[in-house]
Amino acid sequence: MAYAGVDLGATNVRAVVADEDGAVRGQDRRPTPDSSGIAVTEAVLEVVRSACGSAAVDPTEVRAVGVGSIGPLDLAEGAVENPANLPNVDRIPLTGPLGNLVDGPVYLHNDTSAGVIGERFHADRNPDDMAYLTISSGIGAGVCVDGHVLSGWDGNAGEVGHITVDPEGTLTCGCGIDGHWEAYCSGNNIPRYARHLHGELGLGTDLPLADLDAADVFAAAGRDPLADVVIERVARWNALGLAAVVHAYAPLVVYVGGAVALHNPELVLEPVRERLDGLVMSNIPDVQLTTLGDDVVVKGALASAMTEGTGDRRLLAT
Repeated sequence: MAYAGVDLGATNVRAVVADEDGAVRGQDRRPTPDSSGIAVTEAVLEVVRSACGSAAVDPTEVRAVGVGSIGPLDLAEGAVENPANLPNVDRIPLTGPLGNLVDGPVYLHNDTSAGVIGERFHADRNPDDMAYLTISSGIGAGVCVDGHVLSGWDGNAGEVGHITVDPEGTLTCGCGIDGHWEAYCSGNNIPRYARHLHGELGLGTDLPLADLDAADVFAAAGRDPLADVVIERVARWNALGLAAVVHAYAPLVVYVGGAVALHNPELVLEPVRERLDGLVMSNIPDVQLTTLGDDVVVKGALASAMTEGTGDRRLLAT
């Protein structure tokens, strides 16, 4: 008996195959194609086939597959529709092709919902009220309230990166709407925000503005005036966004992951913790770095496959 988990991100797609005890026996990772939806579907199928091969498991022996994917989702069709961070891709079919490959159900989740499933499954306390926030190429949250992972009727609950944090709408999000949290604080948009602030404030900088990435900004912290302003502004927007999540869902704990947070926890998490007390009128949650590193989504997808899409350990197959 085997189970599979898939993490479909804007940068990479990966898969793991595990035995009935959850021990990973095979895995694969490759870049996410950006040419077409069908190319992305084929990449997903290939990583699952390759992970099965590494585990010496035929795909038809896989009892269930969990998928954590970029959105927006169309749960009724089992597909991704017009992902904001893959501009050349329109529709990515997932559950149908995967269901034809394996001999079992396919549980499709937004990637952050898979993240909160993973945190819930692996957490020592397994709290019923918690959230997983990713700050990566995009921003989103998976939320568990009263023991129920929220997905929404179409699978798109938790798209908190599209909360409006800037009512002036200074920057336009990849989705086409102005002022969204993701437009300022995601890994893809921090360089654009830095260039905007450079033009607005006229600060001197040694940052390579023409070929800038988020890592350059954080690496220059404390040494470059523009980098310091960008990091301070990003912290402010992150705190406002997280405060909205806290007010909406009242989590006991918020785990934070994604490349931006994982690589810069002191510059991303600590300033948010410092600001929350002045922004939240209810109970302030424990905000901490994810315990699962960059495996959080794929481990959550695997946990979903093993627990009928829930992450509830009581549903583990015997």
